[in-house]
Amino acid sequence: MFPQNMLDEAEALLAAARMRGWRITTAESCTGGLIAGLLTALAGSSDVVDGGAVTYSNAAKTRVLGVPAEMIVAGPGGGTATKPVGLVWFGVASPGGVIAESKIFPGDRTAVRMATVRHAMALLRQALAETTRYA
Repeated sequence: MFPQNMLDEAEALLAAARMRGWRITTAESCTGGLIAGLLTALAGSSDVVDGGAVTYSNAAKTRVLGVPAEMIVAGPGGGTATKPVGLVWFGVASPGGVIAESKIFPGDRTAVRMATVRHAMALLRQALAETTRYA
């Protein structure tokens, strides 16, 4: 399902997290669980991946994650000047601190979803590097 380069990256990320005793939990929307899916595509990932939540509907984002309704960005059928289609918010909390940022990815639904997974993996790598630097 995932290209080999993404699986290799996930394997390296899991190994680094395992060495630090990290547990990873995801909260996903536009990806429909693809980040957790990538991480759990590898045998033995359960010692690092704790779980995840797919909060695809606006109601679920509010109910499960506590995201205020006015902050929710429209999907591929809509958008505004301040919340355009392709806008994705990311957050990573680790012992090294918090990373929060947004990105706007171009393309169709598949392109946005895959770019989101790749960027999430890059942020996890960054969080691991920051933790190493300050450990």
